[in-house]
Amino acid sequence: MNSTSSVHLRPQLRHFINGEFVASAKTFRNISPVDGKHIADVCEADANNVDAAVKAAQAALHGPWGRMAVSERAAMLHKIADGIQARFDEFVAAEVADTGRPVHQARTLDVARGIANFRTFADLAKTANTDLFQSESADGLGALNYTVRKPLGVVGIISPWNLPLLLFTWKVAPALACGNTVVAKPSEESPSSATLLAEVIRDAGVPPGVFNLIHGFGGNSAGEFLTRHPDIDAITFTGESKTGSTIMKAVADGMKEVSFELGGKNAAVVFADADFDAAVAGVMRSSFTNSGQVCLCSERVYVERSIFDRFVAAMKEKTQALKIGYPAEDNVDMGPLISHGHRDKVLSYYRLAVEEGATVVAGGGIPTFNDERDDGAYVQPTIWTGLPDDARCVTEEIFGPVCHIAPFDREDEVIGRINDSDYGLTCAIWTSDLKRAHRVAPQIEAGLVWVNTWYLRDLRTPFGGVKQSGLGREGGRYSLDFYSEVTNICIKL
Repeated sequence: MNSTSSVHLRPQLRHFINGEFVASAKTFRNISPVDGKHIADVCEADANNVDAAVKAAQAALHGPWGRMAVSERAAMLHKIADGIQARFDEFVAAEVADTGRPVHQARTLDVARGIANFRTFADLAKTANTDLFQSESADGLGALNYTVRKPLGVVGIISPWNLPLLLFTWKVAPALACGNTVVAKPSEESPSSATLLAEVIRDAGVPPGVFNLIHGFGGNSAGEFLTRHPDIDAITFTGESKTGSTIMKAVADGMKEVSFELGGKNAAVVFADADFDAAVAGVMRSSFTNSGQVCLCSERVYVERSIFDRFVAAMKEKTQALKIGYPAEDNVDMGPLISHGHRDKVLSYYRLAVEEGATVVAGGGIPTFNDERDDGAYVQPTIWTGLPDDARCVTEEIFGPVCHIAPFDREDEVIGRINDSDYGLTCAIWTSDLKRAHRVAPQIEAGLVWVNTWYLRDLRTPFGGVKQSGLGREGGRYSLDFYSEVTNICIKL
């Protein structure tokens, strides 16, 4: 019942350049995090591959794609969405093979959102408005000022491994909708669904060179070659804050447009007046979804002191009841981490927490299965209490199924503790007091604040972080603004 037993995966994943799948001499192994087995060989792009992809994108920008009407591009994006829908099960299998995530999550979240991304941004592009102002002039005749959107050019896209198709299409779809051409690099840990998407894009009739796909790593590989290429006009990246800083330095001399969605050390705050059961269920979800490998997950949980002990006990009970297993198992809650390397990082924090004085409420180790899953990258979902706010396990992003729960006494106190962080991506507030929700939420230093929910997203709204959690906003018209060059036209009347 392993993750790939019923999946037909290609033995070699190649680049997609100028409408053709292209191999390269150097390859690396794609390994299943479920059982450690070899899934496929993946071609690693060299500087020549990246240069060929950029040149193809430049040519396509000035070809039929660049002359295509917005309505035609939107129809093409809808056709891509239809193509993903027609191969839905193949995309689910690709996501599960690479990540080991539960099948039901891949079906209901990852692939469904990939389809929605193409459809949403296609429709937004068709209905987008621009500014128009009538101004006065000395002669009394006035002037008409209006703006027009034009493509940025060739956009370099680098996406992460935690939600591969969802986050890949979150960038590809608006970039194409705005008339750009792209050179995209998925994570080396999760190349399968991006390669499948290249097939769908080709079969949808998108002109060669509009969408190009390269595989590889970051430094001295595809990622660095892409970000340093002089003919890339913009870079959009989701991933670690440290990598974002490196990319910013690489593009600084060229003054390229950048959009970064980076790390987070997100908080959840539970007030005593919250719906207790809803808050427990919500924090369970926000801490352990996708084995904690979501940039929006809550790793810091603050609970009002009067309900603290009860809340910790409830979290412990539910955490110990989580089912860890094969992706296709019934009622499975958690799969493995993405790789053994990432598991080593998460386990190092499990050890560090104990060294820092944490009380381990639940988990803290590796589950034992006595089957092939013992060769996978599983860890136990883990809860800590008792750490000070300046402990490394409370300040540094872990990106695993873990949370630290701490008590608080006053509203102003918890706001200060939440904001005392280098990160500012999201926060979840749990309260039944509507006035408190409206009062507290604007004071949180984060790009997105939820009240009595988590991971509820409207694709028309802005998304991004502050501080070390990112730069810029995407989503809705904010994506159209980033992926477009805006020109103001002033006509004297």
